[in-house]
Amino acid sequence: MGAKLSSTPSLATLPVSLYSIGMALATLPVGYLIARFGRQSTYLMGALIAAIGGLFAAYGVYSASFLNFCIGAVLAGGYGACVQNYRFAAIDYLPGWAHPKAISRVMQGGLVAAVLGPQLVILGQDILDVPLVGSFLSQSVLALIAIILILSVGRLTTGLVVPEEDKITEQSERQENNVPRQPRTILQIIKSFRFIVAVTAGLTSYGLMMFMMTVTSMAIVDAGHSINHATLGVQWHILAMYLPSFFTGKIMTRYGKLPVTILGFLIIALSSVCYFIGNSVFIFWSGFALLGLGWNFSFIGATALVTECYHASERSKVQSLNDLLVFGASAIASLISGQLYHSLGWINLNWLTFIPIALAVLLLLRLSKKGLAGQD
Repeated sequence: MGAKLSSTPSLATLPVSLYSIGMALATLPVGYLIARFGRQSTYLMGALIAAIGGLFAAYGVYSASFLNFCIGAVLAGGYGACVQNYRFAAIDYLPGWAHPKAISRVMQGGLVAAVLGPQLVILGQDILDVPLVGSFLSQSVLALIAIILILSVGRLTTGLVVPEEDKITEQSERQENNVPRQPRTILQIIKSFRFIVAVTAGLTSYGLMMFMMTVTSMAIVDAGHSINHATLGVQWHILAMYLPSFFTGKIMTRYGKLPVTILGFLIIALSSVCYFIGNSVFIFWSGFALLGLGWNFSFIGATALVTECYHASERSKVQSLNDLLVFGASAIASLISGQLYHSLGWINLNWLTFIPIALAVLLLLRLSKKGLAGQD
């Protein structure tokens, strides 16, 4: 749609980038609003912004206004920051050992979205006279449904209590004279080795996924295969991203966060190794699927590690800072992926992925060796 509305071909992918940028820029404000007004109020505000964003995008398509379409993309990205925060909301009333399972269950929603999203685009594209206007209006309808669900969840959580371990943490944050300990500054948090490892794992996982997903579709077509083959490859990739969530939490609970996270990065590396073998459709689809599976293990593991990086009073600050860095990196990755693909070539690009993977794995191994538990 960006290519159709923009008079400049180089701006065709700008709406996609603006979505990622909007999501990254909204992460810190979302964290502040959660700390100030609570999750329910913040998520309701985000859903309302999504509804408005859908109207802007639909009007942009209807009036052939690239500016309005881009505004809609930014607003949708802002709501995306709230959606990404759902995985942290799932653990508020659960003990630490249950965090991986809870995060995995939230990620299962991505599988529903992967199936439902394309169908809504197809069903809505011809509802009105101008093609695809109805598709973007469906975003507003879904946002209104989200508002109803968020209000319902707010009532369901009434009466739930904070886990005992969080109560102990809150008590430990008081000094002997019963004066609350001041939350750490952003600089102090960034210096925490556990936080460095968790963020590095998260941004490497999400950044590489965005980076490779963007260029693999182009590589499939450039290898002489059809656009339909590329589309099916993306579908296999998305399926592999979210389907494992049904058992990732159980695996992580049994074998530990660090081993499963490391395994995820090794699977991502294996996806690049596939492309050294050949350029058949089967090879591309296999690599695409392995990329999704590796992302699932590594990103859920990184998210679970983040939950061990903060005191109770720092929860919103650390979560939003993590998401700013992770999704900021993914926005940059999506922006530079095409340029690097054309300048370095497909094979050299895959060699390049081993560098951040090696860095993330080494940090995770060091964390495991040091045996750091909880906050440092």
